[in-house]
Amino acid sequence: QVHLVESGGGLVQPGGSLRLSCAASGRLLSINAMGWYRQAPGKQRELVATTTSGGTTNYADSVKGRFTISRDNAKKMVYLQMNSLKPEDTAVYYCRVTWGLYEAWGQGTQVTVSS
Repeated sequence: QVHLVESGGGLVQPGGSLRLSCAASGRLLSINAMGWYRQAPGKQRELVATTTSGGTTNYADSVKGRFTISRDNAKKMVYLQMNSLKPEDTAVYYCRVTWGLYEAWGQGTQVTVSS
């Protein structure tokens, strides 16, 4: 069984920064994509950023230039550095990992951007 645990969320003022971390554990033979998604109240879950095993990254237009995704394959970790945060970034952020035909999601971490 695979478990994902996110950390690093919290309350931050507009313009501030946060770094999210996601640790994967369990039987992960070969991780393909690792990514971050978010869901704001009353909205659908949306992609924030993903990174493939080959190093290709993809970002939502709304976070380009502000967020950076990175991964440590040896540690089975994925990170999301979030800078210049805006109130509209407020959401629960979820980590997702895929391997073979499978996927796993974390439980989510709350990010609140407010003055």
